Amino acid sequence: MRKLLLTASALVISAVAFAQGGNHGQGGCDGNYSSLAERILKLEKKTDNFNLFLNYSTSFQMSEADGEWSSAFRAKQLRLEIKGSFGDHLTYRLRHRLNRSNAAMSAENFAKATDIMMVGWKFNDKWEIQGGKLCQYWGGFEFDENPMYIYQYSDMVDYMDNFLGGAALLWRPIPSQEFVLNVSNAYSGKFFDEYEEGGLGADWKKLQPANHPLSAVFNWNGSFAGGLIETRWGVGMYNQAKDYTAKMVFLGQKLNLPKFQVYFDYMGSWEGLDRLKIASGDLQRIFATTSLSGYTVVPVYETNVSYQSFVVKANWQFAPKWNLMLKGMYETAALPKTKDWGYNDYHFDEPVGIYRTSLGYIGSLEYYPEPDQDFRVFLAYIGRGYQFEEHFGFENYNTNRIELGLMYRIKAY
Repeated sequence: MRKLLLTASALVISAVAFAQGGNHGQGGCDGNYSSLAERILKLEKKTDNFNLFLNYSTSFQMSEADGEWSSAFRAKQLRLEIKGSFGDHLTYRLRHRLNRSNAAMSAENFAKATDIMMVGWKFNDKWEIQGGKLCQYWGGFEFDENPMYIYQYSDMVDYMDNFLGGAALLWRPIPSQEFVLNVSNAYSGKFFDEYEEGGLGADWKKLQPANHPLSAVFNWNGSFAGGLIETRWGVGMYNQAKDYTAKMVFLGQKLNLPKFQVYFDYMGSWEGLDRLKIASGDLQRIFATTSLSGYTVVPVYETNVSYQSFVVKANWQFAPKWNLMLKGMYETAALPKTKDWGYNDYHFDEPVGIYRTSLGYIGSLEYYPEPDQDFRVFLAYIGRGYQFEEHFGFENYNTNRIELGLMYRIKAY
């Protein structure tokens, strides 16, 4: 594993290049929308050196949990995005969240608020290299979509840390096919910021940081029949800690018809050390309720965890200026099939295999009043259901949310 990551790093970084970067949909649809500068100040845009966007989404929400409803106005997304190119080769891109902490992370020295900060170089139409902080090239259409357009992510994507410092080498042998080798950090913070020092895995081995905490991803993005069918596939692994690695697979495929688009994503993650920390959080809840009097509950990070997600999303432009969006999600979390869990002098046997299943069902009616602006008003319903194996000791529960709001990718210049 170490040799693979070091070799991949050398292949990417040795080119000494940086790039504009970003996955295909991560910036949103630039289209031919007119900018505010053009409409208000009558400034004619003659260069692509500088483009300024504000990705903004807000809504009034009514949420239900445990039979109780609550309501509030909420800013969902507020991201500043600047990007451009100079000539045929040099490009750059910055995307920064204005409603997130600006504290620099201990390992990368980037803030969590900074999604992307990259500069780059296109050698020609076939070869490009990117470097800086970028969105990993895992594939899948939910993963690739601009976060502003997402009403609710699947658990897999929601719990991922995918904006990381690194580099990517892109090869486009023909315009419709793209292959990417992406190497980045495994974490944005130092190891013991991600996994609290002294924390133990379920097998009670003390965790130790890896000497080379890197990740390597290979990504294929394909387009067929003039864009009728698209694919975004990715496979890769993380070097998490000493003796622990994680492997992920993302397989996304999309059908594009003139007034109807649908994609299906499969995402799988097999983690030597729980990276998403969903299972670890559930296990911690057990210890918090079953620990013996006088004992201190320490952080618990489960080992040999697996997660799988299936996501379907469809958009139907059933009338001019109107869109109906439907999305479904089915996800599982699994622990080792045989496990003896113990805590101090207390030992117990709990579920094996898939112990948690979650369902997601989302619908949204969207209205686009301005055809030359990426602006929509929406009414959405978001439902989630969580089911646990009976002997795990948790009650099944559901959540519901209704939103009335707007999304506006403001093209300022």
